[in-house]
Amino acid sequence: MKLALMTGVALATLITAPTFAEDWFPYPAEEVTPAFSSEGTAKPVTYEPLEKAAEPHDICVSFPHMKDAYWLGVNYGVTEEAKRLGIKLNVVEAGGYTELAKQVSQIEDCVAGGADAVILGAISYDGLNNVIKEAAEKGIPVIDVINGVSSPDIASKSLVSFYTMGYETGKYLTEKHPAGSEPVKVGWFPGPAGAGWVEAANSGFMDAVEGSAVEVLEARYGDTGKEAQLKLVEDVLQSDPDVSYLAGTAVTAEAAQGLLRERGLTDEIGLLAFYMTPGVYTGIQRGMISAAPADSMVIQGRIAVDQAVRIIEGQDYIKHVGPKIFVVDEDTIDDVDRDAILPPEGFRPVFSVE
Repeated sequence: MKLALMTGVALATLITAPTFAEDWFPYPAEEVTPAFSSEGTAKPVTYEPLEKAAEPHDICVSFPHMKDAYWLGVNYGVTEEAKRLGIKLNVVEAGGYTELAKQVSQIEDCVAGGADAVILGAISYDGLNNVIKEAAEKGIPVIDVINGVSSPDIASKSLVSFYTMGYETGKYLTEKHPAGSEPVKVGWFPGPAGAGWVEAANSGFMDAVEGSAVEVLEARYGDTGKEAQLKLVEDVLQSDPDVSYLAGTAVTAEAAQGLLRERGLTDEIGLLAFYMTPGVYTGIQRGMISAAPADSMVIQGRIAVDQAVRIIEGQDYIKHVGPKIFVVDEDTIDDVDRDAILPPEGFRPVFSVE
């Protein structure tokens, strides 16, 4: 994704998220034009959802997994918005980023079961294109949420630029270690290979650190399960004991906190995540994690549901939109409204809204 996409995206150190009472809107967002273009330009918009759906439409939601708090936040967003709009919602999850065939099968089942629309958090950037096309040919709109797909047959996108998320994380490091300063080694854990959001974040991160004193070690790809990420972190600490930072997925940062504490390395190795979760938020509060961009995953889920209803009802909708991105660190976290970017503490997954 080119830097043109970042012209309208929040690249400042902090843009405080709004505070809401009963409603989550209006919400500061970014619309990408032309829609679905990797080289599109983002411009600020204020997102306003429908008040209610005209009918209790039936929407099916497919997630890669529910193994970490990030997707729990998206689950909170889609289910709460379904309740607010007065529609039916069924959520399925494939069990991990290795389960592409299972996700394809689940989407086929959604379509066969009579869903009016499908909201898809894709396991693969390219691997779901055939099933998306099949759904579209049957008149079932598919909304691309969070991860991104390459299919031209989707109806809309509710997501942020993970290029920008990765770029902001790398930019945070380059500002601390500019060209000419003492070199620092960074272990980099972008997530599961082949996922669209992972490749985008990797490109953004690498572009941001280019020409700085930051030396990025070989990228360690892997599933976003805690055990998988912890093993990757252990491998880096073993092979490169002089590493100064560990940067990557939220699960990486969350898992690494305990390991660094056990080994007495919390003052020697910094942690960064390129997206926000409740665990990362708490880690920043406690001084264990340095910083992370917030992409408001709850809002992405809410917008996807609103898009689906608008498409079903033939109403106007923004085809490619996502919440404004802002960076949270130890100095700014007290200025951020947690409830605007993360699910409530103690929230458990909801799989059906009737």
